[in-house]
Amino acid sequence: MSGFEERIKNHAEHVCNVGSHCTTEETTKQALILPLLDILGFSPFDPTRVKAEYNADFPGAKASERVDYALFCDAVPVMFIEAKAHGEKLDNHCPQLSRYFNATPEVTIGAITNGREWRFFTDLANKNMMDEDPFLTVDFTTLDPALVTRLQQFKHDEFQPEALRILAEETIYLNAFTDAISSALRSPDTDFVRYVASKAGIQRQFNARFIDSVTPIVKQAIQRSVSEMVVSGLSSGAVVAPPPVEIPTQPEPVAVSTTDETDEKADVVDPNNAKIITTYAERRLFEITQDILGADTELAAKDTESYYSILFQGKVNRWLMRYQGDKKQPSVSFCIPMTDERKREIERAGLELGASDSVIIMQPEHIARIPGLIFDALAYCSDDANFKRKIAEA
Repeated sequence: MSGFEERIKNHAEHVCNVGSHCTTEETTKQALILPLLDILGFSPFDPTRVKAEYNADFPGAKASERVDYALFCDAVPVMFIEAKAHGEKLDNHCPQLSRYFNATPEVTIGAITNGREWRFFTDLANKNMMDEDPFLTVDFTTLDPALVTRLQQFKHDEFQPEALRILAEETIYLNAFTDAISSALRSPDTDFVRYVASKAGIQRQFNARFIDSVTPIVKQAIQRSVSEMVVSGLSSGAVVAPPPVEIPTQPEPVAVSTTDETDEKADVVDPNNAKIITTYAERRLFEITQDILGADTELAAKDTESYYSILFQGKVNRWLMRYQGDKKQPSVSFCIPMTDERKREIERAGLELGASDSVIIMQPEHIARIPGLIFDALAYCSDDANFKRKIAEA
């Protein structure tokens, strides 16, 4: 443990021991606030570094309003501190601190503290306008060891405004990401379940019914994986591992295809015809089309020796598109005529026309660039009149 870390740890113990005796603001300053400033290299006995009751002639401020402490580096104010008594809550004092902060462009950090809790602010949202929410909160009665290294960046000799802004931004991102991950793990939504199922190599159509059926299993998997991560991260014999999470021994079964479970991209061979091989690219094409049109759209896939079709309502004469992926330039053909407007959509998407008005797609993901054609194809296949005319003409 470094000397700085040791001093911060001792200060935290000091706050816990004497905090309850600091019943006034002045006592709090002397017993809790100034000692921390000294640890940070801002000696309260050096007026070139710490100025109490600092008056910066703030525009519109009352004559009696002064910031409790202004911290200086190289004769420039860099941090304002508003002090409150140990027993006071800090929620209602930020407007006063923000007035001080906003009036002094040189200041990059504003802090409000009751000696026990410190809240640090900067101006990420609007330059020279103090943010409403702190980017860092330190409670010395329940000190998180991970915050000690962050406090070190507030030391006089290491004080760099831009580095602190980066720290503020990273801290906000870290908190936001942590909240998002925690929320997803506690109550996984449809997108999270879909992501887990796709990463697990489940070869199924991810429609609403399937997602609902596997959501409880994903929750169980989350519990198991978190428990295993905790146990594996503990030093053997150092602490007692938490009790194992109860996992039902017979979870709801999930039907999967006979695709090789060790490789989600493996080809699937038709057991009745070895010449019909459904590739990963073909399956991805179907998944992307389903995502574009919606999980409730009645789509089905049919593979043949010559091409892979995506059908409406499983009817072979109502095919939206036919994909030929075994060429040097894989392409897809649509059931609709290739009008000038549709050709312009293809051109805007950065794609090219191939033989017989097919669309060249080197990757199945490229189909997502032309959703207009996919919706037009669905509209055509959904209209019974289009197929009645053909019957009449025949």
